[in-house]
Amino acid sequence: MHEWSLAQAVINGALDYAKKHKLKRAIKINVVLGELQQIDVPAFKLALKELIKEQQAYKIKFKIKEEKAKLRCRACGFEWLFSKTKEKLSEQDSELIHFVPEVAHTYMRCPKCKSPDFEIIKGRGVQIESIEEISE
Repeated sequence: MHEWSLAQAVINGALDYAKKHKLKRAIKINVVLGELQQIDVPAFKLALKELIKEQQAYKIKFKIKEEKAKLRCRACGFEWLFSKTKEKLSEQDSELIHFVPEVAHTYMRCPKCKSPDFEIIKGRGVQIESIEEISE
């Protein structure tokens, strides 16, 4: 499952950061899930919970925030939300964007001028927004 590999990457990145910056045993990781990635949030949370059990060096808490995907057409400047476009995608096309968001240009067009030339302003991918040391 894609969510498990993304969760493992978040954990690995956070632990590397914590060790490099000599953070104490308890840390809070703030994670942003971009809508374009179409993460199954319950599966991602389960993956974090299960994978973190393997890490005994740190007590880790996660805060997960979802970010709407916003797109801007390079041809006409129109801005729109991915959720409006997603309704028109087939299940297969939506799944392809889930695994490789860069292919969105192949399956989506600007709702106003129909150009495939657009940029993703926000809401793409999975990001560690911040890592904080907390008291246990």
